[in-house]
Parts: sequence; structure tokens; C-alpha cells
Amino acid sequence: MKITVLLGGASAERDVSIASGGRVIDALREAGHRVTAVDPATGALTDAAERALIAAGVRTTPPSLEALARLGGSTRRGRAEFIPELITLPAVRDADAIFIALHGGQGEDGTLQAILDTAGVPYTGSGHLASALAMDKDLSKLLFRAAGVGTADWLMAPADPATVLRQLKLPLVVKPSKQGSTVGLTVVKQAAELEPAIARAAQYDDEVMLERFVPGRELTVGVLGDSALPVGEIFPQHEIYDYECKYTAGMAREEFPARLTPAETADVQRQAVAAFRALKLRGYARIDFRMDAGGDFYCLEANTLPGMTSLSLIPQAAAASGIAFGDLCERIVALALGNRPASSVLHS
Repeated sequence: MKITVLLGGASAERDVSIASGGRVIDALREAGHRVTAVDPATGALTDAAERALIAAGVRTTPPSLEALARLGGSTRRGRAEFIPELITLPAVRDADAIFIALHGGQGEDGTLQAILDTAGVPYTGSGHLASALAMDKDLSKLLFRAAGVGTADWLMAPADPATVLRQLKLPLVVKPSKQGSTVGLTVVKQAAELEPAIARAAQYDDEVMLERFVPGRELTVGVLGDSALPVGEIFPQHEIYDYECKYTAGMAREEFPARLTPAETADVQRQAVAAFRALKLRGYARIDFRMDAGGDFYCLEANTLPGMTSLSLIPQAAAASGIAFGDLCERIVALALGNRPASSVLHS
């Protein structure tokens, strides 16, 4: 099968995307598929360019806004202006399937998905509407509550500081509404930190969310097809599971399955699938939660294109259920093709 993997791009999660895409490329090639790598920031990659790009790895901090701007993204959101031209590339237009390994920006917010829908090219992950809903944390939380999924109280900036402190209390979380990998996120512990945290988050998005901080356990549930994978628990070295802990070896420990009671496991898996359905997601996703001391679960967000790096969570969840990484990649492609096994398409 001819599969094109999209990786890189010009969002703040560029490095993570490259690491995810590189691992997916290797797995699909090992399965016998003809794989082409495309970086939307530069176009189709030669073998040498692909190797050089992937070899750089993920740094402990995301790329600077200035570096992203040089790649074609805006300094505000790291959004690139190249997406509409992707469909003119033979590697994209003529592919049997597109494996989207992009994270954040136009690659995950529904823009790319809408263009691929128009062109009739099959792609992995959720459609354009679901991608847009999941990327917008404010809309996501409204839909979570409507579906009976627990989520922490929140306000959107601008908001009166006295109202914020009264309703959400300290500590609270300030984050861009449409970013991932905790980019631009701050845990505010003192009132004087609130405005600087909002200003920092606003560098990455026009909308900033203020959310009650939920102390407790960090849990994640992968959804593949329409079924929940084993629940995972994350033990970060920092107070929260931030960018450095996510993508630096040794900065976090993950446990699959999480040490929960059967009832707790069933509850959080039920809520994960409910969140998946509420946002009209498809293919696969990762739903993140906090569990407080009273045993209540609070959904943080849904990731429609979760990381596929060697440290990422959904591959670990799949492995805990007996699904090897290569099989996981092929299952994701099969879901994109309408549940037809990838192996049923003749290799060409």
C-alpha cells in the first residue's frame, strides 16, 4: 500500500510530531508498505532529508515562536500557511492513505482534515469537525458535561481576577485553549502570577482558559476504534506532566494498567468512551484525566492525534492489551480505510 506520513509542520509540537512520524514510518515500512514522508513546512522529503529530520530528536523545550515563524507559522499560534498546497503534492494526492502524525496547529485543528475530505483522500484520525471540537478546550468541556463526563470548573479570559480567584481558587491552571503538550501552560499559585500566566498563554492562542487545578493522580485512557484500552497512570518528576516530562527519558514513569479497582477502571473507561463519542471522534484518540482523593475523575482533554513516540502513552496502552506498535499503526490505517485490513490492499 502507498502510505504518506505527514510529520513536522510549524506548530509548537513540531519536534514531537517528527518523533512520532519517524517511528510510524519505520513500523509501516517493516510491514511492507511503500511509505513517503512529507513535512508540510518543506514538502516531500528525500531519504537523506527524512533521516536528517528524524535524527534531531525531541528537545526538552518546544521550538521557539521565532523558529516556528521561520518555518512558515505565525508567531501567535505556530500556524502554517502551507496546508492548502499539500493536496497538490503527488505523494499526498495519490496515496492510498495518509497517516497524520502532526500535532497541534492546522494539522490537528480540522483544517488539514477538511482539505483532505474535499480531495477524497483517506486519512487517519478524526474528521474536521471532531478535530476542531477537540482542539477547542472550552467547547470540549461543554460537550463533556453534556455527556455526563466529569471535568473541572473553568472560565475563559478575559475574566475579572476577583471572580477567577473566588470561583476557581488557588492553585489554578492557565493554558491556551487550542494547544497540546502543555505548551504555554502555567500552574498559578499566587494571585500575582495570574496576569503573567494569561499573557504567556496568549502568545500561543487567541483564547486562554482558566481552570480549577485538580490535585491527585494523572490518568490516561486510549480509545481505539470505539473501545477503551487499558488505563495508564503517569508519575511525572515535576508537579504536572509537562512538556519536559512527556518527552525526556527518565522524567516520568508510566504504569499500564493503572492500579485502580475494577469499578474505578470501568468508570474512567466509560467516561473516556463517552468523551470520545461526545466529540464525534473516530479512529483513535487519547483521553486524559485527573483523579482526586475522593475517587472522582475529571477529564482534562481529548487528544485526536496522540503522540506515537517511544515515550508516548497510547502505544504503551496498546502494548498492555497485547497490540505491538506495528500492529497498532496498521489498525489505525485500517480504521481510516473503513475497517478494511491494511494487508487487504496489495502492496505496490
